[in-house]
Amino acid sequence: MGGAAIELDAGGRKVRLSSPDKLFFPEAGYTKRDLAEYYLAVGDGILRALRDRPTTLERYPDGVGGESFFQKRAAKNTPDWIPTAEITFPSGRKAHEICPTEVAAVIWAAQFGTCTFHPWPVRADDTDHPDELRIDLDPQPGTDFEDAVRAAHELRAVLDEFGGLVGWPKTSGGRGLHVFVPIEPRWDFIEVRHAVIAAGRELERRMPDSVTTAWWKEERGERIFVDYNQAARDRTIASAYSVRPNAKALVSAPLTWDEVDEVHPDDFDLKTMQSRYAELGDVHADMDRTRHTLDALLELSERDAKDRGLGDMPYPPDYPKMPGEPKRVAPSRAKKEQ
Repeated sequence: MGGAAIELDAGGRKVRLSSPDKLFFPEAGYTKRDLAEYYLAVGDGILRALRDRPTTLERYPDGVGGESFFQKRAAKNTPDWIPTAEITFPSGRKAHEICPTEVAAVIWAAQFGTCTFHPWPVRADDTDHPDELRIDLDPQPGTDFEDAVRAAHELRAVLDEFGGLVGWPKTSGGRGLHVFVPIEPRWDFIEVRHAVIAAGRELERRMPDSVTTAWWKEERGERIFVDYNQAARDRTIASAYSVRPNAKALVSAPLTWDEVDEVHPDDFDLKTMQSRYAELGDVHADMDRTRHTLDALLELSERDAKDRGLGDMPYPPDYPKMPGEPKRVAPSRAKKEQ
């Protein structure tokens, strides 16, 4: 079952791949070897997205459709050539996660059924101060990728207006869009989350019929949700070039702003991305050359609180109660309890 083990050359390091013929994407017909060879083909790109970042592994040992789990701690069998870094969960508990520094680490993870890589927005040398502002534009029922694209264009204008921030768009691998902004690692997770909330609220003011920051699903309607809690500590977003666990083996694809209107998430899968990468390389290769400040967005956050009475917003339900956070009660339930 799955064929005899093979060795793949990953940047000069040999990585063993057992059961290379095991089907990992049954509907599309892709095997574990296909997955590993894909990551070799886009190696420099995914390493750029993961390098020195504590990374959670989304594993499917028996392929997509089978049991899966998120591995947030480095396994005991992690090779000594793969560095780790200590991260702190919202509960205060700590763990060590792998921090890839070479493509071989990605292939090693694929050997154990890792489909998607979820890097923290921090580097190993400072795990408390994000160096990326990540904004998740999440289509709600009744909306689609095209709606997320329209929101992304206006978000681009918001970012430029508040500090000259430059965002880098990518598909989520589903129906949504992600926009990443490289930032100076001077702010903690709470401040970065406040900056995302401020950008989301400004976007919502400009597109009230199309965009929402409402945490409660009953209030979102048919709008694009700016999922600000993806900026909270221990919340991660699939990396660029990660294969998503869906039947088509779609990929989270880095884009240029010029092509955002011309593409669809279905354009990028485990095979087509290899061809695109061979032709264009990593279109986000220059992403880290310029880092931005959050001063203007944090000033906007303060004005929202002072002038508009807009305070903090609910955290995810598994978080400890946070200072200044409103009650985590859905509006409909709150009315019943009055």
